[in-house]
Amino acid sequence: MIPAMPAASVPSSRTSSVAALRLGRVVSMGAVAVLILVGGVWGSWGTAQDVMLTKGKERGTVEVTACGADTCTGPFTPVSSGASARSRVVIDKSVAVRKGQTYDVIVKPGTDDVVRSGPAGILLAWVPLGGALLLAAVVVAGGLRLTRVAWALGGSGIAQLTTAFFALQ
Repeated sequence: MIPAMPAASVPSSRTSSVAALRLGRVVSMGAVAVLILVGGVWGSWGTAQDVMLTKGKERGTVEVTACGADTCTGPFTPVSSGASARSRVVIDKSVAVRKGQTYDVIVKPGTDDVVRSGPAGILLAWVPLGGALLLAAVVVAGGLRLTRVAWALGGSGIAQLTTAFFALQ
């Protein structure tokens, strides 16, 4: 090395390998975080599209009369025009459904399955995304070392899950 040349301007194999590892970590953890968020949206959208895009769908109420291990059933009373009354529809059993209660629901097209409607139904439909936001926050904080972004992701996930919890009570 020439004595007049500063040591920092000479690229070393150690510096470039550290940069390559850093780039690999950022790319791989970024891909994992995006994959988690896409999975959360994908898991939520199956129900959310029925709850949020209600035009042309049968809306009404269901009075839960019986519950099994995974589902509850009851008669469907239509509210929207074009909807037909049904003696038995199926709703997923969860903490949001109790025997003897009446719920506003939307019938999934082509089936006798119903999902909760209104604000509670929308929040319940997006619960998988809330969980994905929390998980992605851990990946972003640990893998990408973007703590502010991680706090934003985690905070929005906690807010969504907490809001859904209180809306369903």
